[in-house]
Amino acid sequence: MSKKIPFQDVVSIGLMLFALFFGAGNLIFPPALGQAAGSNIWPAVIGFLITGVGLPLLGVLAIGISGSEDSQAIAVKVHPIFAVFFMVSIYLTIGPLFAIPRTGAVAFEIGILPFLPNDGSMNKIGLFLHTLVFFGITYYLSLNPTKLVDRIGKILTPVLLITLAVILIQPVLKPMGSFALPTAEYAINPFFKGFKEGYLTMDTLASVVFGIVVINAIKDKGVTQPKDIAKVCAGAGLIASGCLAVIYVALAYVGATSVETFGRAYNGGVVLSSVANHYLGSMGNMILGVAIIFACLTTSIGLVSSCASYFVKMFPKFTYKQLVGGFTLFSTLVANIGLSQLISFSVPVLVALYPVVMVLIVLVFFEPWINGRREVYVCSIFLTGLISLADGFQAAGILLPGVYNWLVQYVPLYDVSFGWVVPAILGVVVGYIVSCINSFKLSLASRM
Repeated sequence: MSKKIPFQDVVSIGLMLFALFFGAGNLIFPPALGQAAGSNIWPAVIGFLITGVGLPLLGVLAIGISGSEDSQAIAVKVHPIFAVFFMVSIYLTIGPLFAIPRTGAVAFEIGILPFLPNDGSMNKIGLFLHTLVFFGITYYLSLNPTKLVDRIGKILTPVLLITLAVILIQPVLKPMGSFALPTAEYAINPFFKGFKEGYLTMDTLASVVFGIVVINAIKDKGVTQPKDIAKVCAGAGLIASGCLAVIYVALAYVGATSVETFGRAYNGGVVLSSVANHYLGSMGNMILGVAIIFACLTTSIGLVSSCASYFVKMFPKFTYKQLVGGFTLFSTLVANIGLSQLISFSVPVLVALYPVVMVLIVLVFFEPWINGRREVYVCSIFLTGLISLADGFQAAGILLPGVYNWLVQYVPLYDVSFGWVVPAILGVVVGYIVSCINSFKLSLASRM
């Protein structure tokens, strides 16, 4: 029998979800966006919030509405084989190939490296030792996923929020300067540029994974009815997205007002380090280091736990514990490649995957009208995938002769990285028409 859970448990689940989302890139990218957007900060931030907050919230709600404990639920509507291939791609992207190693690398470069001597060989040793400890802690805390709410929602998240508040309150209330002029890429289409920057957080990809973590946490509280699960998901999602939105706006604002004092930095981590030192001295850098490490650690735990839970179903010969150990060990090795390389490798994959995930999430909310018509999903995802795949090749520097010029000329919004929108809508319309024709044919055949 389903039961209602206390509001404080909804808050704990929401804080857990916030901490899972708020990881390595979430602290780095908004300040960098603010610096680059300058006086165009607000349209850029709105674009960033859509992909960095709005879509992840919709992703969690989509999983909550489905009520499934399987993250393939929204992709299987296209085809079971597609669902497996697609979800494996997502789990590997937000897992051991990119996102999990990035948490360790960012935690080191911002939380540890500023306190080490400027020695290249010693820094490499420091990175290796740091990742051993960092992923060792991740391994231990990931072994019992049922305790994620207590460990993250009630312990780690409040520490993270307090440290962020200490860092951000003064720069927001007493800004260092006025907004600078926007860079060239933010001068023309700041909204679209900010929208695309939100891809780098990987949160929309992670939402279909973390949605399962939330559902399991809700069920552990005794809630079993699909409608009740969806309501708790919505409440927890709003708490998490509210925290994310406030912090993103504050980080972007701090970045936008810092150019006059520090000049343009090469990444958001440098901006935060400079701001923390400016207001709080060396103590500020220590507080920032704590915030970074906690943010990265909570995300690392959630990703490892989610990936292990998924792949243990696919490869039952391995135990959950073995997969957690394998993912943390592999991530330790990959993290030592370096942060810049990890980010550059991930961009083409994110550009290719993101539009497909966004369309799938949106289609879930139109399911009452689509009514299970597979043709709608197939046509829409096929056309979206063609455009996003071309974008991925372009982001990877792989030129397709004549293709790019043709897309710019004939596909609306392609020049602002929204080329997938019209094909996605066209796919829905074509798929619906094809479905109606097929239904009509079946109806005629049954009467004969």
